[in-house]
Amino acid sequence: MDNFLLLLFIAPLSYLFFKLFKLIDQKRHQCCYVLDYQCYKPTDDRKVSTQFSGEVIKRNTNLGLNQYKFLLKAIVSSGIGEHTYAPRMVFEGRETNPTLEDGVVEMEEFIDDSIPKVLSRSRVSPRDIDVLVVNVSMLTIIPSLPARIINRYKMRDDVKVYNISGMGCSASLISINIVQNIFKCRKNVNALVVTSESLSPNWYTGNDRSMILANCLFRTGGCAILLTNKVALKHRAMFKLKCLVRTHHGAKEESFNCCIQREDESGRVGFHLDKTLPKAATRAFVENLKVISPKILPVRELARFTIASFVRKMRQGWSSKGGGGRPTIDFTTGVDHFCMHTGGKAVIDGIGQSLNLSKYDLEPARMTLHRFGNTSASSLWYVLGYMEAKKRLKKGDRVFMISFGAGFKCNSCLWEVVRDLGDGNVWEDCIDEYPLENLANPFMEKYGWINDEDEATFVVPESI
Repeated sequence: MDNFLLLLFIAPLSYLFFKLFKLIDQKRHQCCYVLDYQCYKPTDDRKVSTQFSGEVIKRNTNLGLNQYKFLLKAIVSSGIGEHTYAPRMVFEGRETNPTLEDGVVEMEEFIDDSIPKVLSRSRVSPRDIDVLVVNVSMLTIIPSLPARIINRYKMRDDVKVYNISGMGCSASLISINIVQNIFKCRKNVNALVVTSESLSPNWYTGNDRSMILANCLFRTGGCAILLTNKVALKHRAMFKLKCLVRTHHGAKEESFNCCIQREDESGRVGFHLDKTLPKAATRAFVENLKVISPKILPVRELARFTIASFVRKMRQGWSSKGGGGRPTIDFTTGVDHFCMHTGGKAVIDGIGQSLNLSKYDLEPARMTLHRFGNTSASSLWYVLGYMEAKKRLKKGDRVFMISFGAGFKCNSCLWEVVRDLGDGNVWEDCIDEYPLENLANPFMEKYGWINDEDEATFVVPESI
């Protein structure tokens, strides 16, 4: 009888321990780790100097004096330096008539450079890749880019493929989110995320100001990121994903239309950036922060902010003069490094002001914008590379990634640094030159005379 009662007691207890072990084991295999990443640096013959920028502008016969003045102002205030990269067809003078092959070659040069490097450094074979996610917004070809990668590196027949297009500058975090969700239901998976943008078929040659701006900001780039949920590989990982939040305001007409690919009045395709873009970005950013803040900030900071907000409202009710300044959340209480999209100087400054960040916090994004420009969805990884090259990333640090994209979207995530990092990566040959104290673009020195020209008599000189 005693043995029977003991059995009745042990059986459910054993089952409970089994379920608990299974749950813990499942959680262990759901973690999302970055094993390695490799940003793309094109060859030096594709660098966009001040002199070459002037030559490209001069070739556009659709521009008048007002457009020249607008470009001068845009380039000078962009925060972009003289060492960014453009598509090869621009250097060949064919930007008015790009071919499909131009876009494909631009992507293949990136694919042939970054993917072999990240796989070799991680000691992972192409046949060990279980999931392939590719995001290139403005190039759709048949066979698809993922198919070309599979063919080039002879991946397995059962590799699971996701091809993302039209998602803009925030697409790399969308790709990470896809991998994260796959990891939640499959064990021992290696995933390769390939993020880039094809500028060749989307170089604007008209005179619409809202579309010319894209040529001033966007530059060639890309990144290959290798992720895994294999517990056996976590000691080799660089980062562990803590949380990821996506916000989409596509239902709002103003947000949807503020950043859109369209034709101008002459039928030339380009990327329209509307004046309402800053407002749409701010609105999406605020909504995103409301969701992710409780996930990444300590309770004491959230409590302090809640109390401060309550006190301010009470004072507003008591006094006609208001309740003082609006309370702000100190994100540095839960975040050590801020990795933000290099959408432009105004974007970086706006985020810095919203989060009350220091010059040190904004340095990686500002220097990345200067050195590489806006490389669309891959820009976050160049910023991360800057932090690593500067040896800022130490074990246990928390990195907050923030990205924006057409739609309009704001996506963000938090990474934990798994081990001390300090590889020079794509910054290796120039990291000692940064940070630069003066980010002034020399374009004004060479072409500032345009501001003094008269529209009635203006003629583009041969020497521009």
